[in-house]
Amino acid sequence: MPRARTELAELVAFRSVADPGQFPRSECEGAARWVADALRGEGFEDVEVFGTPDGTESVYGLLPGPEGAPTVLLYAHYDVQPPLDEDAWHTPPFTLTERDGRWYGRGAADCKGGILMHLLALRALRAEGGLPVTVKFIAEGSEEQGTGGLQQYAQAHPRLLSADTVVIGDTGNFRAGLPTVTASLRGMSVLQVTVETLEGNLHSGQFGGAAPDALAALIRMLDSLRDADGGTVVDGVPPGPGWDGLEYPEEDFRSDARVLDGVSLTGSGSVADRIWAQPSVTVLGIDCPPVVGATASVQARARASVSLRVPPGADTEKMTALLISHLESHAPWGARVTIERTGNGQPFSADTSSPAYRAMAVALSAAYDGQEMQIAGQGGSIPLCATLASLYPEAEILLLGLSEPAAQIHAVNESVSPEELERLSVAEALFLREYAERA
Repeated sequence: MPRARTELAELVAFRSVADPGQFPRSECEGAARWVADALRGEGFEDVEVFGTPDGTESVYGLLPGPEGAPTVLLYAHYDVQPPLDEDAWHTPPFTLTERDGRWYGRGAADCKGGILMHLLALRALRAEGGLPVTVKFIAEGSEEQGTGGLQQYAQAHPRLLSADTVVIGDTGNFRAGLPTVTASLRGMSVLQVTVETLEGNLHSGQFGGAAPDALAALIRMLDSLRDADGGTVVDGVPPGPGWDGLEYPEEDFRSDARVLDGVSLTGSGSVADRIWAQPSVTVLGIDCPPVVGATASVQARARASVSLRVPPGADTEKMTALLISHLESHAPWGARVTIERTGNGQPFSADTSSPAYRAMAVALSAAYDGQEMQIAGQGGSIPLCATLASLYPEAEILLLGLSEPAAQIHAVNESVSPEELERLSVAEALFLREYAERA
């Protein structure tokens, strides 16, 4: 664990946001080479850093096991979310800092910690009798951007990632200390919506009241995506199938989501239904004048980034087409609307009755002092899962990781619990041994 902390600090130091408009491409390239060097240090063969169609890089390595042993693919990603408001961080986002028993830094949990989890599991096995399976390792560089580089590469090179079982190290326990696998993921689509009404901005006193305001038009379009309770409404999109499994008590959710006192949750049905099994639309950002420095003007142009989460069993392409149609049909005053798709991924659902899940249940119980493995959903998306499921329909896919609620992934002050890192690394090592014995 002391070595793991040092290594995670080195990896977190790379500002590996896969957007050259925010951070230099060299930051992602440096992180990719760090992962490649780490794999070589663990004895991996055929280590390669390769470019993918979206302009990012992925890292691959092969660690042979005993002859005839099953092959397990271990996945994580080294790219991270932007740090957002760096002044809101209690400590620098790209400096791993220990505070109150947790390690803080962008990517500490999502998902650079996942890379360390895999490495620790392999080291534990090598120290306790050797590797019982053949391991393939893949770390991608654009998961957070959702641009699909690794998915496209895998589809063009289907033999590269073929395996009997895949362990995705990019989800998390339902809460710290409760061993959990994720059985379903919502798919996702991200749209950039541009609204134009005028050739240029106009004085709001001289022209306001008759001149069509692009920002007001955009607000009306976005508001049409929610009902009075705040639930998602998209013309033609049916509700999801509902969630039948581990429930999420409302009070626990309010605490985890840090909902302000007196503010209601949005939507209807159980919390688990709403976040794991129903479609949802989120406005990720709006381009418009900031309050500070704004002039008295009617806006000629406004733009928003809109995210759609797609429940398991639905098709992302069809639902995206319905969302685009909804936005276009709800544009008021004949406003001109241009929509560009910037991210996509299909939903995923796992067969939790498979032999690999039974092996994981044994491993997690041993690592967590006899606690029973829980099965939860995940409202987020990992687009590669659906791609792997379609390429290798016989492969079993398991999801676990370090992103429990206290980790605050995608927010300021992201952190990882070192206890979770240690226990999940032990669980993964025990799983590989148990799975090899059952295969």
